[in-house]
Amino acid sequence: MLAVVGTGTLAGAAEAPTGVTIEVREGREINFLAGKDLVTSYHIGPDAAKPYFWPLHAPNGVAVTRAWPMEKPQPGEQTDHVHQKSGWFSHGDVIPEGIEVKQKIKGIEGVDFWSEGEGHGRIVCVKVGEPEQAKDHARIVTNNEWRTADGVKVLDEKRTLSLYVVNGERLLVMQSDLWADVCPVTFGDTKEGSFGVRVRTEMTEEKGKGKITNADGKASEKGEDGCWGRISAWCDYSGPLDGKTAGIALMADPDNPYPSCWHVRGYGLMAANPFGRDKSGFPAVKGKTDLVKLAKGEHLKLRYGILLHDGDAKEGKTAECYEQFVKLGKR
Repeated sequence: MLAVVGTGTLAGAAEAPTGVTIEVREGREINFLAGKDLVTSYHIGPDAAKPYFWPLHAPNGVAVTRAWPMEKPQPGEQTDHVHQKSGWFSHGDVIPEGIEVKQKIKGIEGVDFWSEGEGHGRIVCVKVGEPEQAKDHARIVTNNEWRTADGVKVLDEKRTLSLYVVNGERLLVMQSDLWADVCPVTFGDTKEGSFGVRVRTEMTEEKGKGKITNADGKASEKGEDGCWGRISAWCDYSGPLDGKTAGIALMADPDNPYPSCWHVRGYGLMAANPFGRDKSGFPAVKGKTDLVKLAKGEHLKLRYGILLHDGDAKEGKTAECYEQFVKLGKR
């Protein structure tokens, strides 16, 4: 059985044997700590279009994701794609059958939970459980409602968030249980999804000195040997930041019912997308039209990880940490 770490306006997070703890600031954010170091804050306040992780710190203390628009941009920092807030999970076209979507974004058949243009949907955190501490990690269960722009619920979600220290690096794990309890739901064919991060400008391939690599030895964004639109177990973005080298990797559980193509860009986006098909343009699913559908009452369970590491993908032991991520999911 898991023991409560703490909750309330600010949890009293006495350090656990593993040094991994969770603090809950009621109605605003959930803090994940390794010892006294903040690994990340998970923002769930009423102003958020969707919950998001920010900042995200590597073990050496470097923040690896972009701080804008949460903070004023630093000189040279990119200010495009306002919806790419550090780290998040959503999808760009969720189609609720039998429910009229009165406010829509142009070109989207259903509800756009990815962008934040006029008419976008919102993922609203409606419940936060008590943090729990196991032998080697801390976890917390949250509940979300996926709503249209005018507040109509189309989907429920139970989202479990865990923090581990693996091989000296920090591993955040998200388990999402999407439940079509309101109506049948189709996840539309778009590249705009789903479990994503936006790295700092200095780490990008286009404007910085960053490097994209994946589990299959591919590198960079484009071309036959690039990572964009390919299926792979993980994808990693690393580079020099603040005089140090650090990186962030996203990991897809091999037991997910649908493999993820990587929507990863040289300008700084990296996302695992299990829903894109032929229209997405991903080369790995060219010609495929089998959209992900949930009948009313059905569940879809997905599991992803965020590895925060020092050094590049090799120095940060991304491949070895991925094996641990898979094993943790079997427990």
